[in-house]
Amino acid sequence: MHIEKNVFEQILNTVMNVKDKTKDGLRARKDMSTHCKRRRLAVQVIDDGEGSVREVMPPGPYVLTKDQRKKVCKWIRSLKFSYGYASNLGRCVDMRNGVLHNMKSHDCHVFMQQLVPLVLEISYPPMCGRF
Repeated sequence: MHIEKNVFEQILNTVMNVKDKTKDGLRARKDMSTHCKRRRLAVQVIDDGEGSVREVMPPGPYVLTKDQRKKVCKWIRSLKFSYGYASNLGRCVDMRNGVLHNMKSHDCHVFMQQLVPLVLEISYPPMCGRF
């Protein structure tokens, strides 16, 4: 059950683009460019004209925008479950930063099994059809 919680948190932090908790970093993108042929996700080297060079990561198609994150957090905050099914997930939502935190392992299980398809349908309507 705790392995499922860890996997859920890593996926959620990557999709929600949580700073310092996402697995989509500069080193991962560099490895991806050497091992995969996904050019749109490759690190771009930008010369700003003054002799300094910056490495920029383009946003992945799996990362939610700030508005989408707020929409998902607002939806999670409004969820109601029957007594004993899951805890109040509204307490785990940080609306200011658009992240989820302090979820128990059973809540992660309920979220992965029941709510992830709904969240993806809300966040990516053109990509998802009815399951």
